[in-house]
Amino acid sequence: MIKGEIAAFLPNIRSSHNVGSIFRTSDALGISKIFLAGYTPCPVDRFQRVQKEIAKTALGAEKNIPWEYIKDIPGCFKKLKKEGYLVVGIEQDGKSIDYKKFKLNKVLKESGYTKVVFVVGNEVDGLSQKEKSFCDYIVEIPMKGEKESMNVVVSFGIAVSRILNV
Repeated sequence: MIKGEIAAFLPNIRSSHNVGSIFRTSDALGISKIFLAGYTPCPVDRFQRVQKEIAKTALGAEKNIPWEYIKDIPGCFKKLKKEGYLVVGIEQDGKSIDYKKFKLNKVLKESGYTKVVFVVGNEVDGLSQKEKSFCDYIVEIPMKGEKESMNVVVSFGIAVSRILNV
């Protein structure tokens, strides 16, 4: 487990249930902050009303983990970079690394970063090419079956728990 700050970034996640589940999974994994961007739903709406679908799946984790909404996705990536985060995308890509071979502690030590943010993309389209261009590393979970991908929450939980050795 790393000693620095660990965050999650959710650009353009469609489902409130997925957002709530990522909050709950993040709580279990020791994530210290969640960044929401684009049309990703937030735990409370602009009138500060609780979003019931998020609360239902997060089971209180949405109250325990600080979160920040930034409408502009490239702006959020730039903010994270400026704040010194190593950006790790979880996505299938020609340049991706098998998540089991990605050694976060070694990368942090060699790069000088002390913070990391894990980025997962839209449920249908994944991370866009532009979003992937902001990532320092892209890791993927090899698919063994007929389907080409997993649910975003499942991918997040599997990859991040393995990378953090939780």
